[in-house]
Amino acid sequence: MMTVVRPVALLLTTLLSLGGCSLLQPKPVPLYQLDAGEAVAPTQQNGAAVLVGPVSVADYLRNGNLLQRQPDGSLVAAPNARWASGLANDIDQQLLRQLAWRLNSQRLVLAPAPGFSADAQVMLNITRLDSGPNQPAVLEAQWRLLDRRGQLRDSRLIHLEEKHDGSLGEQVKAQSVVLQRLAAELATAIQPVVALAEPPAPPARKKAPSTKSDVQAPPAVPRIPVAEPIRIDTEVFRF
Repeated sequence: MMTVVRPVALLLTTLLSLGGCSLLQPKPVPLYQLDAGEAVAPTQQNGAAVLVGPVSVADYLRNGNLLQRQPDGSLVAAPNARWASGLANDIDQQLLRQLAWRLNSQRLVLAPAPGFSADAQVMLNITRLDSGPNQPAVLEAQWRLLDRRGQLRDSRLIHLEEKHDGSLGEQVKAQSVVLQRLAAELATAIQPVVALAEPPAPPARKKAPSTKSDVQAPPAVPRIPVAEPIRIDTEVFRF
């Protein structure tokens, strides 16, 4: 006996099949990156030479998940958000970009950089950079600033906070802002150290010796006329 499939039953079967396929496909997870703000590429080719790093971060900042700070201080991974390229990598790149812009120099490199002759070196340890739905973005760090000879010129502990409206996008923006503020303070501290590394102004050049053609002849000595016998065209008579 032939079975007849009615169009309505066939349509329901197709919809159920499509619905089952869509349920099996995972939803895309939003990826986030720190924002560079107004930073633009520097224009000065021969600006300050600065070695950025080593930059060390707390172990939890190397997690690919976007962690949320809870009221009790614990950290919970956001179920629907991740860092696009890792928060630690974002920190390195944004610090480099921010400092290059603020110092207007393209001569900034991340450590290690063998053979790079730096006017100043920034060593940074970031122990906290996070936020939560009800917690502000907080950055805690310590930096050490070395001069060209490797001598310590500055050392500082820093704590920065930035409020937000609680959404994940605004949290990432607030974390970007505190990192930008850190870069601004670092740039201010770096400038006097770089100024010490600048070579002193060259001494005034001595006037080159004059050539022979420029040597003035000694003043002429007045010439004394030579006495010459005077001829007298007269006759002398003797008696």
